[in-house]
Amino acid sequence: MTQPLSLYNTLTRQKAPFEPLQAPFVGVYLCGPTVYNEAHVGNARGPVVFDVLTRYLRHLGYTVRYVRNITDVGHLVDDADEGEDKIGRIARARQVEPMEVAEGYTNLYQDHMAALGCLPPDITPRASGHIIEQIEMIRQIIGNGFGYESNGSVYFDVPAYNAAGREYGKLSNRVVEELLAGSRDNLTGQDEKRSPLDFALWKRADERHLMRWPSPWSDGFPGWHLECSAMSRKYLGAEFDIHGGGLDLMFPHHECEIAQSQACDHPTSEARVWMHNNMLTVNGAKMSKSAGNFITISQLFSGENEVLAQAYSPMTARFFLLQAHYRSPVDITDEGLQAAGKGYRKLMNGLRLLAKLQLPEGTEPAADTSAADAELGKLAQDCYAGLNDDLNTARTLASLFNLLRKFNGYAAKPETLAALSPAALVEATATYRTLVQHVLGLRDEPRASAEDLLGLTLHFYQEAKTAKDYGKVDEIRAALKQQGIVVKDTKAGVDWAYSED
Repeated sequence: MTQPLSLYNTLTRQKAPFEPLQAPFVGVYLCGPTVYNEAHVGNARGPVVFDVLTRYLRHLGYTVRYVRNITDVGHLVDDADEGEDKIGRIARARQVEPMEVAEGYTNLYQDHMAALGCLPPDITPRASGHIIEQIEMIRQIIGNGFGYESNGSVYFDVPAYNAAGREYGKLSNRVVEELLAGSRDNLTGQDEKRSPLDFALWKRADERHLMRWPSPWSDGFPGWHLECSAMSRKYLGAEFDIHGGGLDLMFPHHECEIAQSQACDHPTSEARVWMHNNMLTVNGAKMSKSAGNFITISQLFSGENEVLAQAYSPMTARFFLLQAHYRSPVDITDEGLQAAGKGYRKLMNGLRLLAKLQLPEGTEPAADTSAADAELGKLAQDCYAGLNDDLNTARTLASLFNLLRKFNGYAAKPETLAALSPAALVEATATYRTLVQHVLGLRDEPRASAEDLLGLTLHFYQEAKTAKDYGKVDEIRAALKQQGIVVKDTKAGVDWAYSED
């Protein structure tokens, strides 16, 4: 390959060759959804990007443990430390159990991720299933002097943490003094905190909260930031290789994760590499539920959103998300999605083309194939260069199209294959198949269903019958019979049934 895999680390603000802590094992953690409603298209970008990352790491020979959590408790309405639990609020409105809400949206989310071609994570932990681990982590933080109890709630002491030289704000490149200056006017409801920067590790549950657990401090629930620290620690260790999430999670969520982990006698920054995918916009405007311009994944697949002119298939959506570098913003437009559909179908046509690449009978292979082999080999190796350069899928797709253009040239003039050695052609076609299907995760998605094709065949049958072309009628009947389908002529028209013979 052209170079080793390099990744951009948000913590260091630079790219560096990826070196696992304990090769060949790699631990990857991705922040998953809060399951209080249906995920929108922006929520799909991280899972698609990290699906490609884990696929590629495995392709390189690493043994990957990929963890993506489900937040089913603790995420409050204002995304901070006040207000009602997001899931609890929906449950109260519907008069159902909170876990019924969480389970329904979790199942829908996982179905959508599967449709988008994302392989299931190795572990999908839920916040509600790890209360014990979170309580134990709070005990350690308090014991080390970085947490305090107030009226049954427990808060992380950011000033104490910073006084110990731990640099709260280093991930997001923020200065504590500036954060304090910007937060002094927003202290409403924060009387329990010693500092406006302090964040909740445990919240005492009031009468609004349907989900609560006993703890040494009160009947309550864990803070939103704590769950990821506790679950990544349990399944990947105090320090692991890669932590990912959307750019909007960098502060405060990931910043708080680092602080919590370091406050538990761990001098590391939890993950060695922090990766953040950028946001999605819609027709140039930031996708936002409050602005009403968000597109759910279901709406993207069905086209039932006023922003969309048509429905888009899951593989079109996946290609669309991969045609830009993960750290670049992506604008959702009909024009962009339609272009993605064309690009996706072009790659699929390429897969079908590969089986036809063979020399015509009687053609003599060239005596010296080194020049043609080198040219094709370079095109194939260029496909890896993008992936190795901070998972630049946009560059890899461009390289795959260059390689496909070469394959199309061979198909148009099969005799030109004589200039290649069989080994070079096998290696190049294997590269194309592997990267398209197994690394980028793009699978063939037939344009028409079997039922659509059957309906078209019966239409031709009816036309032949009307034209009294009985030879064609019998030919269509016989062909369908071989497929286990019986044509039925009824007074209401042509119908079909499964053969019972």
